[in-house]
Amino acid sequence: MGTDRGGVRIDDRGVGGVTRPAQTTRIDRSGVIRISFMTANFVSRELGYEMSGGWGQGDHATREWFRPTGTFRGRFEALLDEMVRLGFEAIDLWNAHLDPGWATDAHITQARDALHARGLRVASLAGGLGDSRQRLEATCRVAVALGAGVLAGGTPLLADDRAFLVRTLERHELVFGIENHPERTPAEMLAQIGDGAGGTIGTTVDTGWYGTQDYDAARAIDELAPHVVSVHLKDVRHAGMPHEACRYGQGIVALRPCVEALRRNGYTGMISVEHEPENFDPSEDVRANCEMLGAWLADPPR
Repeated sequence: MGTDRGGVRIDDRGVGGVTRPAQTTRIDRSGVIRISFMTANFVSRELGYEMSGGWGQGDHATREWFRPTGTFRGRFEALLDEMVRLGFEAIDLWNAHLDPGWATDAHITQARDALHARGLRVASLAGGLGDSRQRLEATCRVAVALGAGVLAGGTPLLADDRAFLVRTLERHELVFGIENHPERTPAEMLAQIGDGAGGTIGTTVDTGWYGTQDYDAARAIDELAPHVVSVHLKDVRHAGMPHEACRYGQGIVALRPCVEALRRNGYTGMISVEHEPENFDPSEDVRANCEMLGAWLADPPR
């Protein structure tokens, strides 16, 4: 028993006194690959899909839009309704939509109730884990309360305070999937994963960023296979910067071989449909991407 940085009590019910969901916070290894929606697909939504200032502009606008307690419920429900409309049953929650730095018990309870009412599962909490012990604890607090098993992103604590990072993840029964940007190759990822801390540290494969780095994403999956804990399936228009996402099949990433590599290596976690354009609503592209991915998964393995 203890307190988080806001003085909220932590007990065996969960974190911040918010009851832990009945589902496990460990990774789903049911034997079936499932499809989820990355909420960061809507990075430019609160800017009217006119994100001229880059990712940071969309990140800031999103955090500020969802921050007020008085309007959070309605805004979060409207966000989730978009995913339900597109046919998704699971999401990867970008932490700008429920920022651990400002999330109160009220925010978390309202988010969990909205998810439950729509039958939506949170597969992972996506984004930076923070650069301090307090921020890491706050991130774990949100993940545990929503039943997310994976933290997908990055943190300097991996290099600067690894022992604390591992202890904290183990205490909260969470797995950290290091995402591959700015890293260019699987070798760089393996160097950070190290011994994997007993399965507590692995990688989140972002196929789009491997495309940007001009590295074969399917090959990367083969090389990282024992450590893959989540996947952000994304296509990009070209190698090199800027990192420009697009509808599946319109870019340079061979996505079906990526799916086959995951199946061949026994992956049974989530595949997140990711497409984060700066200047248009990606909803219909995401719907098409989901249908394409579903068809690949329905076919017998090659």
